[in-house]
Amino acid sequence: ERSSLAGVQHILLVLSGKGGVGKSTISTQLALALWHCGKRVGILDVDLCGPSIPRMLRVQDRAVHQCDSGWVPVFVGQDKDISLMSIGFLLERPDDAVVWRGPKKNALIKQFVTDVAWGDLDFLIVDTPPGTSDEHISTVEALRPHRLLGAILVTTPQ
Repeated sequence: ERSSLAGVQHILLVLSGKGGVGKSTISTQLALALWHCGKRVGILDVDLCGPSIPRMLRVQDRAVHQCDSGWVPVFVGQDKDISLMSIGFLLERPDDAVVWRGPKKNALIKQFVTDVAWGDLDFLIVDTPPGTSDEHISTVEALRPHRLLGAILVTTPQ
């Protein structure tokens, strides 16, 4: 069985120990910089309680569709420049709160890793939630069999 991440060359996590330090901004800017260098890029937004990447890339009104190999990510730009998956596309309204316990969040993260048809990408950037929660452990566990390149730890100067 072919993995949905089989065509992804490198996976990069963006993490922080607290909220409000700019993880989503770094993830977005990194994706745009890599794309400008000619790389095929995807962003997986696993910040389930604060999915801001769709808004940053101005695609918050798009919907996720199904195909034979799973969920089709939302494409940014006319030329499908950047692939994006976020819970923000699954909510009825963009400002709806996600009030879920750990097991439901962890199941969605696993589903994002296994069921999104990413296709061929040079880089998949994973924007994580703030802190050091179960979502981080679930993300790393789900990505363990794949080519995890590393992580960027975003901090503030305090």
